[in-house]
Amino acid sequence: MKKPLFSFLALLLALISFAQDMKDTQIETIQVSDHVYMLTGRGGNIGIYKGAEYTLMIDDQFAPLSSKIKAAISKITDTPIRFLVNTHMHGDHTGGNANFNITETTLVAHANVRKSLKSQGKEAEKFPELTFSDDITLYEGDETIMIFHVHKAHTDGDAMIYFVNDNVLHMGDTYFSQGYPYIDLKSGGSVNGYIAAHEKALMLINDDTKIIPGHGQLSSKADLQQYTAMLKDLRTRVQTSIDQSKTLEQVQADTKIDEKYNARFGQGWITGEKIRATFYNSLKLEKRE
Repeated sequence: MKKPLFSFLALLLALISFAQDMKDTQIETIQVSDHVYMLTGRGGNIGIYKGAEYTLMIDDQFAPLSSKIKAAISKITDTPIRFLVNTHMHGDHTGGNANFNITETTLVAHANVRKSLKSQGKEAEKFPELTFSDDITLYEGDETIMIFHVHKAHTDGDAMIYFVNDNVLHMGDTYFSQGYPYIDLKSGGSVNGYIAAHEKALMLINDDTKIIPGHGQLSSKADLQQYTAMLKDLRTRVQTSIDQSKTLEQVQADTKIDEKYNARFGQGWITGEKIRATFYNSLKLEKRE
């Protein structure tokens, strides 16, 4: 009889803590280029493109932050938000969809994002209204905005957005600049797909490109190259352990696999033990497939 009460109290305390966090969260605006801005708060980094005719928004964090986010955007531009692009379906990137989904705004995402949100029983106002399979290109004045899918990376519905003239790439959660990545295997993500997404990005950009990660600080091509090299090294090390018939438990316990990266990347939510398990499970699954 005590366990349900304890669970309820724990949930209640978590909700109170979350609400307080939302109340205390401040939205910071960082100008990335002439027309592109990055907004940080709680959740995924937001991208804002300030055009002459319209504003394009990338992701929207959590619903309780929407009024603060709108206030921050109003200080950048007074043009209407014509397109809101979701980089994937996780709630810290799509939580505010319904609050921004007004008549003049169209929600855009990969088809799997709409499918995932519908399967979760979300309200219709949160569903993308314009979807694509591989890519879609938008034009605003002289700017070309490329939105393209990367397959089985962070999830099965990831999109990157590249502003050609401003030379800015928003990578969503296919890039965590200050920590090990969260690769959502249950939602179609994979280690090989994640690395392939990085390789695709590196082929597209140049040394002057500014990169907005899903989480973390604004980055450069050199930063992404170093991060990609780290991921490839971890993949090689974990694959070697798999080839030696080591178990998941043995790999989780083997701190030598990532010891040279942990001080920089393993201090957050995804620890060294978690990233070793993710790489092991993903590589084993992909081998079976």
